[in-house]
Amino acid sequence: MSLNGQLQLFSSSTLSVPVSGKQIACNPVIDLTATVGDGNIIYVWRGSNQLVSKHTERNQKVDAIKWKEDGQFLAAGWSDGVVRLIGLESNKAVHHIRVAGHDGKPSRIEFIAWARNETGRHSRAKKHDDLPDLPWRDLMPDEKKHVLDLPHELTFLEVETALPKISPLPLSGGTGDDMFVFSTAASLEFVFRPYQPEDSDNVHVMIAGTADGGIHLSIYDSFAIGTFQHIPHTARGPPSSKGAFQLCGHSSRPKVSTHALLLRPKEGSLTSLYLVPMDLTFVHKSPINLSLLASKTTTLQNLLRYLKQAQSHMVSEWKSTRELPGRFLRGVQEDLERSPKGPMTIVQALYHTVAIGHVFPQVKEWLVDSLAERGHKRWDKAVVSGLQNLRSLVHENFLPALERCGIVLSRLLGLARFHGSRENIGFTAAQIEKLLDMVAALTLVSYKILLAVMDELDHFTSFSSWLRMEIDKLASSSAAAEELTEKEATMDNVKVLTYIQRYLMGSPLAVYLGDVTAEEREKDWKVAEESDGTSLLELVDQQLKNQERGKPYLKALPKIDQLVNHLTGKSAIVFKEIAEAEKRSVRFNQAVEISTGEKIWRHDIHLCSRPQAAESGVTTFVATVPEGDKNKIFIVRTAIPVANGISGTSSSSACGLVLPNGATVVDIKFLDDESLLVLSQLKDEQSPAMVRIGYQSPDLTYSAYKEGERPQTTNIGGPEVPYIPLFFNAVGFVPIQMEVQRASKTRGELPARVCLLGRDRTVYKTYALPDHFEISPGTSRSPTERKSWKQQGEEEDVVMENSQ
Repeated sequence: MSLNGQLQLFSSSTLSVPVSGKQIACNPVIDLTATVGDGNIIYVWRGSNQLVSKHTERNQKVDAIKWKEDGQFLAAGWSDGVVRLIGLESNKAVHHIRVAGHDGKPSRIEFIAWARNETGRHSRAKKHDDLPDLPWRDLMPDEKKHVLDLPHELTFLEVETALPKISPLPLSGGTGDDMFVFSTAASLEFVFRPYQPEDSDNVHVMIAGTADGGIHLSIYDSFAIGTFQHIPHTARGPPSSKGAFQLCGHSSRPKVSTHALLLRPKEGSLTSLYLVPMDLTFVHKSPINLSLLASKTTTLQNLLRYLKQAQSHMVSEWKSTRELPGRFLRGVQEDLERSPKGPMTIVQALYHTVAIGHVFPQVKEWLVDSLAERGHKRWDKAVVSGLQNLRSLVHENFLPALERCGIVLSRLLGLARFHGSRENIGFTAAQIEKLLDMVAALTLVSYKILLAVMDELDHFTSFSSWLRMEIDKLASSSAAAEELTEKEATMDNVKVLTYIQRYLMGSPLAVYLGDVTAEEREKDWKVAEESDGTSLLELVDQQLKNQERGKPYLKALPKIDQLVNHLTGKSAIVFKEIAEAEKRSVRFNQAVEISTGEKIWRHDIHLCSRPQAAESGVTTFVATVPEGDKNKIFIVRTAIPVANGISGTSSSSACGLVLPNGATVVDIKFLDDESLLVLSQLKDEQSPAMVRIGYQSPDLTYSAYKEGERPQTTNIGGPEVPYIPLFFNAVGFVPIQMEVQRASKTRGELPARVCLLGRDRTVYKTYALPDHFEISPGTSRSPTERKSWKQQGEEEDVVMENSQ
């Protein structure tokens, strides 16, 4: 045998933490491997034993992991019913997708798959040769290549890239799952990735299966379409098994919107699998560019998450400016209320001191003994740093995010106006206009906050200088007191008095950042909702004018947290309606039962498009290994016609393969449209063996398939089964699990790889498959004598239809 089937060792690693169960996933484009250790910690390793990152969630277990097909995200399904997308460059979960079960409660995520589909609505420029009447008809061929399609360029014009990047948020002060997501520039770049026009015809789909039988769909990383509860129905009716059916396999092709799902009964013995075609007709034919819509809505979702965190930081910083001074002031306030000359407030006492220079004994004791120099420094630092941080948050974080929200909403408004009510795109121009009105109201309040912060900071600077002067004057000798009178002469007493009167015991920022009761919130927003014809911007502006004039006003409307929550809630309604419009376009076809009457031990699924015309249909292959006879492999081939994104009635055929010399199957995986990899164990030897089988070769005969019966078997090694042994050096290494990845050029040249996990669950080896070789070396027939796969499949379909 030549080196045609020789596997070259690509990398070898010995993990410091054993792999839990079968939780191992190889990155499709980079030499990285993700594993789960101890049930609740995700580890990402390089091929040289180097730990790249790890991620865990408190009191939660990991039930499924899967890399996205471009290698950018690792999706992890947790026991709390949340799929967390972990960025490639960090160990943070940048997206949280909550998957609800059929009863609305969280359900464990047990299966995850990624897919990429090309939309049926192409936005590519037309060939200029087909437009002879246009002005560039006389251009040379090389010149025509540089002529752009203006409508296409305008559709995918990205304005956001011209704006400065959004700044990271502080580490402390956030809340919820996104507390640390926006704290570094790397994670921000990962969340707010710019839209790529060359990706305009692609829709990335994530499919997640839950423990209670749910099938969850989301597109463009994190835009949720919805969760389906599907019971497969075969030609003979629903299965006899009662209860839920769990997703256990998935395969798809980029050019076909029909996906192949493999379902298994949740309860009972696993003697049958159910192949279910799932038609994503919204991918095949959408009235709007789906990739652009998903990109903008996902960006808006992320901006709302960022606004929520920025608002939380703003409230936290403002409260920090009030907390420490409040503790200082409460102590002296109690003494002044018990004053023999009558109760007074600290505002009255300090105003008295600034106006006439006299200091009450209680105030003097407080300034010299309680507050003193150390207390003043703490006071000054708390207020100045808090107000400066608040100013930065508004200016560098909140307002830029609002600006981006306005740009995204303007794009959505244009799409809604273009398509109008004649096409169901899930949202209307009126809804987007209301969201833009909310963004405008938030922008107004943000500038009001910014002005109030600058004003308070300016007045506090004067007040702090005066307070320090009084402390030093009261604590010093008479000679030093005379020197301090020079500072007193330059003091801006007007600002000092204004601060004492307006800011000392209550900040004007409370109008925007303070708390509001639940009763006030419900009452005020009810009034806002019932105000016909008045925009939220006008309402908020009127309430602020009423507040400045001392008139009664709706306190909840100017609150920054209430406005952010209102914008988030109304946006969620739009997102839900968009998702519902796409969800209605998901169709499940009649299922095919995959069964040989025995308990299934291993299985895998692969979907191939028809060689001549992908739009004419797909063919799905399901390989199974029976638990009681592990030296046999059964393959069921199902031809599924597809027209206009809708799958039709399928027909199936099957074949059986037998490993030679008493070898048993360890694992099976489809590599591509030609090759099935079989990892096996010889009967009396420790050394493993691997075989690459050409399961679509015309030499391999598929016969009529009948549920519950074994098809005819053929020995691997004979002329009927085209195969190639794959040799690899594995002395002392006993693999128990196999992962395969196709060749990739996304991030440098990576060959097709086979990743093998050892029996001790700590050693894994990655082997590179040969680039090119003939998969049927033992075939005696010449290529001209062989029938094409398409011809053979069509003949068998006719035979099966006649037999039925």
